[in-house]
Amino acid sequence: MPIDVEASYRQYGPMVLRRCRQLLRTEERAVDAMQDTFVELLRHQARLTDEALSSLLYRMATNVCLNRLRAQKRRPEAGDDLLERIAAAGPESSILARLGLDRLFGGQRESTRTIAVLHLLDGMTLEEVAREVGLSVSGVRKRLRGLRADLRELEGVV
Repeated sequence: MPIDVEASYRQYGPMVLRRCRQLLRTEERAVDAMQDTFVELLRHQARLTDEALSSLLYRMATNVCLNRLRAQKRRPEAGDDLLERIAAAGPESSILARLGLDRLFGGQRESTRTIAVLHLLDGMTLEEVAREVGLSVSGVRKRLRGLRADLRELEGVV
């Protein structure tokens, strides 16, 4: 029998959220991972059955969380310190932060901005980003390298 995702969410959502909390240790990240788990269930619902659904969801949640933890380990890269400082800036610094970001991204293509957000903020791998924006992995790497060079230059000014 095909899976009723809505009913599964109501029934198994708390279990999946507990598993995500256990692995990710923060409420916000756990809620995001739980939702992604059910998005995956929705994506594959046509070829899955509701047999042993709790075990399947537990395994899916574990995989989603482990992938996020792996991506988080890969994510910190040299030259990203300025972006982190801008993101952590308080309300009084928001105008300066906006000016810094406008200066950094002002000369960049829209797709380069998208690449930066997907890879540096969302934690997607280079391969995932390349698929998303329709470039090769080397093209994504080249764009990020150029952005980092601009960031280092801007950091020298800031």
